[in-house]
Amino acid sequence: MIRFTFSRAAVALTLVAALSNGASAQQQPVAITNARIHTVSGPVIERGTLVMQNGRITAVGANVTAPAGARIIDAAGKTVTPGLLDSSTGLGTVEIGADAPSNDQSSSTDRITAALNPLDNLNPFATAIPVTRVEGITRAVVAPNPGASFIAGQGLLIDLGSLNANVSVTRNPIAMYAVLGEQGAERTGGTRATNLLRLREVLQDTRDYATNRNAFDAGSRRDYALSRLDLEALIPVVRGEVPLAVTVNRASDILNALRLGREMNIKLILQGAAEGWMVAREIAAAKVPVVTNPLGNIPTFDALGITFENAARLHEAGVTLAIASFDTHNSRNLKQNAGHAVAYGLPHDAALRAVTLTPAQIWGVADRYGSLETGKDADVVIWSGDPFELTTTVDHVFIRGVEMPTETRQQKLLERYRSAVTFD
Repeated sequence: MIRFTFSRAAVALTLVAALSNGASAQQQPVAITNARIHTVSGPVIERGTLVMQNGRITAVGANVTAPAGARIIDAAGKTVTPGLLDSSTGLGTVEIGADAPSNDQSSSTDRITAALNPLDNLNPFATAIPVTRVEGITRAVVAPNPGASFIAGQGLLIDLGSLNANVSVTRNPIAMYAVLGEQGAERTGGTRATNLLRLREVLQDTRDYATNRNAFDAGSRRDYALSRLDLEALIPVVRGEVPLAVTVNRASDILNALRLGREMNIKLILQGAAEGWMVAREIAAAKVPVVTNPLGNIPTFDALGITFENAARLHEAGVTLAIASFDTHNSRNLKQNAGHAVAYGLPHDAALRAVTLTPAQIWGVADRYGSLETGKDADVVIWSGDPFELTTTVDHVFIRGVEMPTETRQQKLLERYRSAVTFD
């Protein structure tokens, strides 16, 4: 039986009281020695030592001594980084993308769906979670896809330390998700102008409701375009407590999104931003972060200027940049996405920050995650080499100090059918 104990307003939430192995963090200290340690927040430490205990990093540096009784992992010739954070996935909400009954990432209703929350869909037994985890991803944003509505709903941040029935939710909600541009126009009457008009109406109605809630409850307030639950879900957005993550790609649509953010005085995050490089100075000046996938370069009418160099150009202009997969089953390839950006001009250290510390800052959890510093959660990955090289493998993954198993469904299938495969 799965027992849920949560409060959506809380910063850190946990589904199920504890793992079956008795704890979410180990009592015995673990010391990783002789490693090339990328702290991300500071310089690289050659032949350094990192110590973790009870779910936290207790020491990291070049002259750190392993405590008595510690488990020693000799990482000579290997690289240590924080666990990676994928800033947009469907993990836990999608089993088979093409099979509607097993895909809970979007809604087919055309009404506003701001109150939808992935927590109500989350499946701790999803096979994509261990597959993603063994590739060094330890945290992920679970975000809804826009279905029939231009407001898709809320997202949350989870860690992937799921064993059996446990899923740990770091923050919920993490953002409200909406779509502008071509997709938004399709859902709001066919034009970009109606898309922006509807979004303004939604935000203005929310402000009015927040101010006149008692009058609304008494039936003495005008009708709104949204349901009561949707209005309630959007109040933190108009108050600047929760960001509005807007999927937008065309340069002109990005400028409209920035203008909307200024007009409505809301926190904005740009998702996708395929033509972001064309208006990178404006994005940087607005101090609006961008979450993008650097693997796209096939033009569409919504992104004629798409290029593999988008991430590098955004970074060069001073834009706060995070790299994401925007996928479920291929979230495991996040390191490849970042490595691809490096191949097209993004500095290596910036690429590593874009999948660790920068997304932690964007999502408001950098005080506990995203870099290897004393006191932070012990999300630690030991790699056989440079994490952005395709031939590099993951040797160990720790989430909140607990080493994760390497077994996945794919590996089980390989072992099961290995002897059945013959080659002539």
